[in-house]
This record gives sequence, structure tokens and C-alpha cells, in this order.
Amino acid sequence: MGLGLASRRYAVALPVWVGAYAGDALWALLVFWLVGLGWPRWSSWRVVGVAAGFALAIELSQLCHTPWLMQLRATRLGALVLGHGFLWSDLACYGVGILAGVGLEGLVGKRKRQPPSLPPSMEAEN
Repeated sequence: MGLGLASRRYAVALPVWVGAYAGDALWALLVFWLVGLGWPRWSSWRVVGVAAGFALAIELSQLCHTPWLMQLRATRLGALVLGHGFLWSDLACYGVGILAGVGLEGLVGKRKRQPPSLPPSMEAEN
């Protein structure tokens, strides 16, 4: 989260493409990690699907300009989570961020995501 905020705050000191796109990719990476932490038994691809669906929903919500949503976006937290304007490039950045999460998970040593274990009484039957 800190890197994403820094990429916006110090955009003038960074290469143009980093200042423009890194925050969106890091936001999606954060979403991927939060979904994975929240549901640790899910497969990586299920986490990818949920994170991508959430990111897409947030980006599409930027096409909606209802007063209550605009008021929410006017807050710092609302702006960070919901963004302001729809951009196709944001969708590409979200994909990069989520796929980076999958790659980092593989490099760091994928946490064991397995189906819930059977109760002891059922394991004896198998």
C-alpha cells in the first residue's frame, strides 16, 4: 500500500510510466493478497478470478455518477478504493498487478491451499 501511495505522491520524481501506472497495478496486487489472506484455502486461480472481478467492478463503477457515490469518492479513502474516472489502461494495470501476485506467490513458495480436511470420523472411512 505504501508503494502505491508513494508512486502517486512522488510521481514527478519517477519515470512517467511508473507514476501513471504503478499505483493501479499495486492496488490490484493488494486486492489479490487480501483475497488470498481472507480465503487461504482457495486456489490461486480462484483468488485471481475474485480479485479481477472486484477490480473490474470498481473500474466499471467509475462510469456511475450518482450523488452518493460521488460524495464517497470525494473522501480520501473513497478515492483510493474507488478511483475517479474509467480508464481502459487501468484494467491492464489491474491484470499486471494480479498476475504479479501469482508470480510472487510462486517465487516465495506458494502457501498450501488445499481443500478443508475431512473430519476424523470420515477419514477413517476412506
